[in-house]
Amino acid sequence: MARLNVNPTRMVLTSLKKKLTVAVRGHKLMKDKRDELMKQFLELARRNKVLREEVERQLTEVYRNFAIANAVMSSEMMEEALMYPKQGVSIELGRKNVMSVDVPVFDFKTTTDDQTDIYPYGFATTSGELDKAIARLAEVFPALLQLAAMEKEAALLAEEIEKTRRRVNALEYVMIPNLKETIKYIKMKLDENERGNQTRLMKVKDMMLAAAIKEKQAQSAAAFADYTNKH
Repeated sequence: MARLNVNPTRMVLTSLKKKLTVAVRGHKLMKDKRDELMKQFLELARRNKVLREEVERQLTEVYRNFAIANAVMSSEMMEEALMYPKQGVSIELGRKNVMSVDVPVFDFKTTTDDQTDIYPYGFATTSGELDKAIARLAEVFPALLQLAAMEKEAALLAEEIEKTRRRVNALEYVMIPNLKETIKYIKMKLDENERGNQTRLMKVKDMMLAAAIKEKQAQSAAAFADYTNKH
């Protein structure tokens, strides 16, 4: 806790009190934001875990079907079948705002209107496992995009949580204590100055009173002397 280097005046005291009020209000808002971010991050992590497990399960099935197809088909047939993809995909990037954090939203469009038109080969010379692998890969692709968006969102939220946490700590452990300590110091200095002024005023009053008494005594003595001389 360190005191700010300021002049101990009433104007500065008023300014620091206003800053302290703003800092306390900002601290509460930052804490509320941090808590809400943590709540949303934990919920997102839970959904991310469920989706990742589902994607991994589907991808395992895709790899298994590809492995079986590769076992029953020659490498040349496999390469020829997959050499020229029939369906293309374009990714569109959108944004959504989560607690002042812009997170990505992915969407995609296929090059043809029929999204099921995905097989770039004839069925006579290929295995059914290859068909299953490609079909399952087409099914899991939207989930993969969603998973990528969720993981990016989680990373951005985690970064914002850390920033907000640092700001909360800076306000709670540095700025607010420093302002309170400085306000306390200025109040003490002003009270000390006030007591000093009162002491000086009392001394001046005593001196004026003593001078008035002395003058009164001198006037009385002069009047008595004048009276004595006349009589």
